Amino acid sequence: MILQPLKIGDLTIQRPIIQGGMGVGISRSSLAGAVSYEGGLGIISTAQIGYDEPGFDTDQNKANLEAIRKHVKRAKEISHGRPVGVNVMVALKNYEAHVRTAIEAGADVIISGAGLPVHLPKYTKGTGCKIAPIVSSVKAAELILRNWEKKYNCTADFVVIEGPKAGGHLGFKKEQVTLISDDEYDSEIKSIIKTVKLYSSKFNKEIPVVVAGGIFDYNDICHAISLGASGVQIASRFVATYECDACDEYKQTYIDAKEDDIVIVMSPVGMPGRAIENEFVRRIKENPISVSRCFNCLEKCNPAKVPYCITKALINAVEGNLDEGLIFAGSNVGRINKIVSVHELMDELVKESIKVSNIA
Repeated sequence: MILQPLKIGDLTIQRPIIQGGMGVGISRSSLAGAVSYEGGLGIISTAQIGYDEPGFDTDQNKANLEAIRKHVKRAKEISHGRPVGVNVMVALKNYEAHVRTAIEAGADVIISGAGLPVHLPKYTKGTGCKIAPIVSSVKAAELILRNWEKKYNCTADFVVIEGPKAGGHLGFKKEQVTLISDDEYDSEIKSIIKTVKLYSSKFNKEIPVVVAGGIFDYNDICHAISLGASGVQIASRFVATYECDACDEYKQTYIDAKEDDIVIVMSPVGMPGRAIENEFVRRIKENPISVSRCFNCLEKCNPAKVPYCITKALINAVEGNLDEGLIFAGSNVGRINKIVSVHELMDELVKESIKVSNIA
């Protein structure tokens, strides 16, 4: 199969690969800029993006907004002006400010999940910035697109479908994560694509669908496209690159991880997530870790009741304090066995397509 460019309105992504947003601090300007430079679409995660900025300890919101400006600008420089996007979690306390700041900084795309981004068009109207919800079910897709049509007379520029094999926070109930079969979810993907096409017809515009979660290689990309997708989103594989913004110790955990090291954990706000089992994960399974201070990250988090602080756990991990850190990863992390450059990885992901193209 020859892979076609991913067209999002007037944006053309030459290689139909979006690098998934990963926080805290895993996908910032270094990784996102490199992916965009190589013809994909690099995505910066804004979740506590300013964790290492001066003043973060006293004013997280200010530090995060400053970091969004800095990293979007830097990613655009690294990409030589090619499109760069951001991932903004709906669950964040300062969701609107993150979206507006990213657009002001020059982000071309906003991808939004971890909740229903029902008000996203309100913040992006008239900016030209492309918007995409992350959905895991027909129900979520229909709810968001119907809401956008009714309230804002607009629709998505593209849609990301994130399946149960993804890393990090998942849009499923805990039991669904392990029980839903590949065939069942393929059927759900087709149904979501059918729903999206209805809105494509209503608004007389192409709305490409991008499939995420467990995408590892060229064959997975081809499978997603065979279901009707226009491209894929890949996250975990980009952690094991030289350009990834995480520390070397974090990347090494991906190289060392085996399939049976992957576990499902519960976020402090009740969402299941996929992570690599380590000392921290074993500890929170047995006893909660009291939260001594709040980092003002999630809108619905009550520090007095949660079993641990997710911001602290994710910052510990990205800085290399792994025994005290939470390391999110996708289901295929056990197949990753070396660190490569983004250039090498992007070429590997599409190499069979290049061979087919040359033969043709």
